[in-house]
Amino acid sequence: MGAAGPLSRFTVLDLTRVRSGPAAVRQFADWGANVIKIEQPGDEADDKPGGSAQFADYQNTHRNKRSITLNLKHPKGLAIFMSLVEHADVVVENYRPNVKEKLGIDYESLKKVNPRIVLASVSGFGQDGPYKGRPGLDQIAQGIGGLMSVTGEPGRGPMRAGIPVADLTSGLFCAIGTLIALLEREESGEGQWVHTSLLQAQVWMMDFQAMRWLMNGEIPGQSGNDHPTSAPTGVFKTADGFMNIAAMGNDMFERLCKVIGAEPLLADERFKSVPLRGKNRPALNEALNEKTQAQTTAHWIDQMNQAGVPCGPILNMQETMEDPQVQHLGMAQSLEHPKLGEIKLVGQAVKFSRSPLRQFKAAPERGEHNAEIFAGLGFSEIQLSDLKQEGVI
Repeated sequence: MGAAGPLSRFTVLDLTRVRSGPAAVRQFADWGANVIKIEQPGDEADDKPGGSAQFADYQNTHRNKRSITLNLKHPKGLAIFMSLVEHADVVVENYRPNVKEKLGIDYESLKKVNPRIVLASVSGFGQDGPYKGRPGLDQIAQGIGGLMSVTGEPGRGPMRAGIPVADLTSGLFCAIGTLIALLEREESGEGQWVHTSLLQAQVWMMDFQAMRWLMNGEIPGQSGNDHPTSAPTGVFKTADGFMNIAAMGNDMFERLCKVIGAEPLLADERFKSVPLRGKNRPALNEALNEKTQAQTTAHWIDQMNQAGVPCGPILNMQETMEDPQVQHLGMAQSLEHPKLGEIKLVGQAVKFSRSPLRQFKAAPERGEHNAEIFAGLGFSEIQLSDLKQEGVI
């Protein structure tokens, strides 16, 4: 099982596009599931968001899959899709909610063909409710979900996060939900419909910031690089740049002051307790910055780690991928692309003691596996040629 992957017994039909849905499917593809990516027929370049198969983002998003072309709007295409559903375990889609019904691939339709099928859906705002029909994108969800109101410096206006937080986390929730449904199926023998949305994922990700409102009636604001409730936790200047320091609690604050030679701050009434340090954060940060600027980032990281004070550098992506711990964790995985040669993709963020991550395979070209997969359904070369002429595949 280690060589084939722990999910090799599952077949996943991938109808997803852009990022949220593919983020879910990637978890299955990386861990060995038989993932069949279903794309609209056509010879034109893929100019949809996500880019062509030559682009780095597409390679990372759609690795470890096989690709077929299939026109679900054509009756024959829909019939072929249902033949695939009959033998599949999971269908994943991230269309707008009403598209499934229009195509005839909603859960009730799939269930008639295969009662064990799990349909996994990601949408912008949910499968029902007042926003059901709205187009949903990551930044829109960041705004409605509260993230942009707490990101950035006070007084500078709302700020989006630098990565598609809602897209990626909704994909992860979709994958988790699908795995739960597959586990439940082992007992019930039946599949079910699993659905999440960018908005749900983003609100969930607000976590303690959401709880500040739900429990205390407090609306969180922007705090820039400072932690919203704990001080000193934030970005501090050094002799050659900046670094992160997180000295939460009285004991950690004492260690920090001793390391940087700021012991007088321990006797300062403004900084005697956690609440006081939060209240007097600007004065505290100014005092600490005067000390941290005296030495380089590397010096302070060495000294603070020896003293047990959480800290770290602030790296760009090149520096991150060259970091020895990141390399040790295998966060860049190599593969051989048939046209691009050796390329590297972002690795997985989880490891197993008995199930190693398999060697990655390049993202497929559109319809690259038509002959292979359709032959498995019993279609001859002549039949496939006819289907192509009809615009079915």
